[in-house]
Amino acid sequence: MKEFFKVIPPAEVLSLCRQFQPVGAEAVPLSAALGRVLFEDFSSQVDLPPFERSTMDGYAVQAADTFGASESVPALLSVVGEVKMGEEASFGLSRGQAAGIATGGMLPPGADAVVMVEYTQDVGPGQIEVTRAVAPWQHVVRRGEDVTKGKVLLGQGRRLRPQEVGLLAALGQTELKVFRRPVVAIISTGDEIVPVEEEPPPGKLRDVNSYSLAALSEQEGALPQRLGIVADDFEALLARCRQGLEAADMVIISGGSSVGARDFTLAVVRAFEGSRLLVQGVALSPGKPTILADVAGKPLWGLPGHVASAMLIFRTLVAPLIRHLGGLSPAPEWRAPLQARLSRNVASAMGREDWVRVRLREEGGALWAEPVLGKSGLISTLVAADGLIRIEMNSEGLDKGELVEVFPF
Repeated sequence: MKEFFKVIPPAEVLSLCRQFQPVGAEAVPLSAALGRVLFEDFSSQVDLPPFERSTMDGYAVQAADTFGASESVPALLSVVGEVKMGEEASFGLSRGQAAGIATGGMLPPGADAVVMVEYTQDVGPGQIEVTRAVAPWQHVVRRGEDVTKGKVLLGQGRRLRPQEVGLLAALGQTELKVFRRPVVAIISTGDEIVPVEEEPPPGKLRDVNSYSLAALSEQEGALPQRLGIVADDFEALLARCRQGLEAADMVIISGGSSVGARDFTLAVVRAFEGSRLLVQGVALSPGKPTILADVAGKPLWGLPGHVASAMLIFRTLVAPLIRHLGGLSPAPEWRAPLQARLSRNVASAMGREDWVRVRLREEGGALWAEPVLGKSGLISTLVAADGLIRIEMNSEGLDKGELVEVFPF
């Protein structure tokens, strides 16, 4: 007996992500930290900078000695030495004294400001005139001004960008504890699917989805494992899913939601002791025939076989779950949406969320979103599109000229 879909809203599917536990931790060298997610809070063990540093070429001084200085009434100071770059000053400053210093140089004891060289002039051996006053700590980065020892700098779940890597390098952190990258096993199903290296005979097609889904998984920071093609056969699919669940943190069955294969997928889910079927249809187009199950604490997806449907479900639902497993917030992560005018009317059915492929073009000084029409089994429509627009569940569509948000991909 065939089972019917019991569709639920996409937001409800996303809320189910939180019941799965994130993966464990691993240590990585700083050189491999880019894009990784911190497993725990990071606190600095040192001040940065560890000493007062000059931000200008000039003279280290006591600011009080320059108060009231001007071109007509300069302050006269004695130069008692020079602080060389990368060296600690071997002397201190008393009132009325100055020391030459370069940008980045360490202030000598007693100094609390730097006068720019442009506002000084030599007036004799060991003497300068200062023609502009400076305030205390002017042109100086104080010890700990950038980073204070003991302060939590980066919180758990923070994805590391180049600037965070640079900060960690400045603090001498050579190794980090991060969430390991989730492993995603991808299984292609269908009697009609053949490997990409084969010339498909009549009635068969090359395996597109496993490569597309593997690329999307890698883009999300996961480690994809393509487990090959399985025919529409219960025992074969069960064995391959068991292999995937043993080796990976998540299993994706591509094509596991068609009329025949769905029955196999549901039977496979129920064959695992303690498994729970969480989703059996999503109020989303394209992508309604989507399955999600909890098998021994690991998510198992059955995605539509049509490539556009599979990729859309991945972007809107699977990717957030990968993010959650990897220590991030379980929410879709799109590039910043662009504002554009819709080039034509687009109808939508009430009660489902529609995602429409669009290409962008400029005309008359405005950015226009032009729907890319085509069935969900066409890969060329995704290649031609620049992004997606979303039509909310309770809308009957969008009107020509309406301002819409385009989510680039």
